[in-house]
Amino acid sequence: MNPKKDSSILAKFLFVAAIISVGGCQLTTPSRENRNSSIPRTSQLIAPASASVLESTLDPYLTESGITPAETLSTVENIPAGAFAYGGSTTWAPIRRDIDSLISLVHPDFELTYTSPSTGSPGSGAGIRMLLNDQLAFAQSSRQLKPSEMEAAMQQGFSLREVPVALEGIAVVVHPDLNIDGLTTDQLRKIYIGQINNWNQVGGPNLSIDPYTRRPGSSGTVDFFVDEIMEGADFTQSAFFVGTTTEALRSLSTDLAGIYYGSAAEVVDQCTVKPLAIGYTSETLVPLHQTPLVQPSICPSQRNQVNPDVLADETYPLTRQLWVIIKENGQVEQRAGEAYVDLMLSQEGQKFLETSGFVRVIQ
Repeated sequence: MNPKKDSSILAKFLFVAAIISVGGCQLTTPSRENRNSSIPRTSQLIAPASASVLESTLDPYLTESGITPAETLSTVENIPAGAFAYGGSTTWAPIRRDIDSLISLVHPDFELTYTSPSTGSPGSGAGIRMLLNDQLAFAQSSRQLKPSEMEAAMQQGFSLREVPVALEGIAVVVHPDLNIDGLTTDQLRKIYIGQINNWNQVGGPNLSIDPYTRRPGSSGTVDFFVDEIMEGADFTQSAFFVGTTTEALRSLSTDLAGIYYGSAAEVVDQCTVKPLAIGYTSETLVPLHQTPLVQPSICPSQRNQVNPDVLADETYPLTRQLWVIIKENGQVEQRAGEAYVDLMLSQEGQKFLETSGFVRVIQ
């Protein structure tokens, strides 16, 4: 190993990361959609489990593949050369923006091109479908594989493998001026299935609730929310269906009655919304953000930040894993997916995941 070369690479990492940090995150101006409307759109985004569960999930992969997490991005070996299309979950947008550009800097022959679906919304499900249709080399997902997806792969003569590389939380946000600090998971469920429809039912003002959500099946975030919070129930007919998190945040900025849930890395630091504490009971509400709450008047000079501790110890109820979906076909696509996993699980990869708002799975 060449110490001078490693120092040079690290310096480049820090320089690029500093530029990204200063740039911040901006919202484009979307149009407000009608309730239950069908919204054609194409994303322009560029880029939970206990420790024992994570270990049991990771160990078989590392044992079977013979791959050990490397110390730095630069020392990860067996990186295939070539151009590889990848895509999937919009939750991964900060990773694509912050980390994948660094991967390209260190491994320029490993050319990664984010590819969105030609029709419909980007998301975990769309990425996995594109992987099954030979449109991607590997996929990024915020949910685990479904049995139907694994069966579809087997019918085509290969298998799919899911590897967790990070922990993250789903944040629940409202308008900054709404006098509500937190909700229980049961209250959240009842809001989205229509059993609670006024903020005064949960200690807030006399104001009809406007629940915002992306459509079922459009993203791993929605699938997780429907399964874990709504227990498989349908959304209330009064819900606002939006195409992207950007649209939802833009709407909430002018809608005092609005509520939305989305990837913490995408929404917690936004100046136009307020993250809520969530708990299984009203006595155990857990803020996903670091306290004290940053007021909009001093944002963006200061922004709310995710508290990684409540994700690492799973005291925050809406904690989940991020997965890389590998196509096990014995071809270069498989090597590309495994190389990307190695980069994410390397010491530096895990550090950069933290700087992008996620929580490492390897300490």
